[in-house]
Amino acid sequence: MKTRVITAVVALAIFIPILIAGGIWIQIAASVLAVVAASEVVLMRRTLLVDFGAILTMLGALIMTLPTDIWHNLDLPVTLQRSSLLYIFVILMLLHTVVARNKFNFEDAGVFTLTMMYVGLGFSMMVTARTAGLDTLMYAFLIVWITDSGAYLVGRKIGKHKLTPISPNKTWEGSIGGSVIAVIAAAVYTYFFPQTYSWWIMLVISIILSVAGQFGDLIESALKRFYHVKDSGSVLPGHGGILDRFDSMLIVLPIMYLLGVF
Repeated sequence: MKTRVITAVVALAIFIPILIAGGIWIQIAASVLAVVAASEVVLMRRTLLVDFGAILTMLGALIMTLPTDIWHNLDLPVTLQRSSLLYIFVILMLLHTVVARNKFNFEDAGVFTLTMMYVGLGFSMMVTARTAGLDTLMYAFLIVWITDSGAYLVGRKIGKHKLTPISPNKTWEGSIGGSVIAVIAAAVYTYFFPQTYSWWIMLVISIILSVAGQFGDLIESALKRFYHVKDSGSVLPGHGGILDRFDSMLIVLPIMYLLGVF
């Protein structure tokens, strides 16, 4: 517990100022987090980080975090735009399945391509949300943090019915309780910090995001269960890996974007 608390304090002391500063700092943070998160999936799959496919995956996740205006400002040819580069990476991975002689197969290529999209887009949305405004990004964090904490407290107190075998410690009572508490907190937050839509619409969106955040948690739990690991990594002592800490955000932020919140 002591290690967990110390890690949390140090991480917040570093991360909160970055969120407040925004700009290039949040871009650097998102890029680093994306690369580390992608490497965690690579390691869970028991692939060396120096493997050609692993390098493409981490580089692809990094490229995905870069905002589109960077490519326009650099005035690069169409073949070197973000979407084109990712497609080239996919082709290279498929070619690698031939050259590697079954040491890197089609399934590896599929998992690593999905990782680039899942991790890269998620952290890219963190930068986009911060560009829209600090209050917008904090709204996302508020939903995720309150849902997670509320679900834990309610589930521990009155939880009886298991939510899913994927995560046996989670209960329906905790899940519903976490969302209710999160929506109440979001109602207060959006009253003082109005978002894109009216207060009532933001309440509905808050419900959607709270549920989405829980699915993000379960998605990562399914990933770890598939690879038979307890944590995605060990970069955060007492907390696991980057995916363990940002699994919900990687789903919540893209959904916020798709709903037009930022």
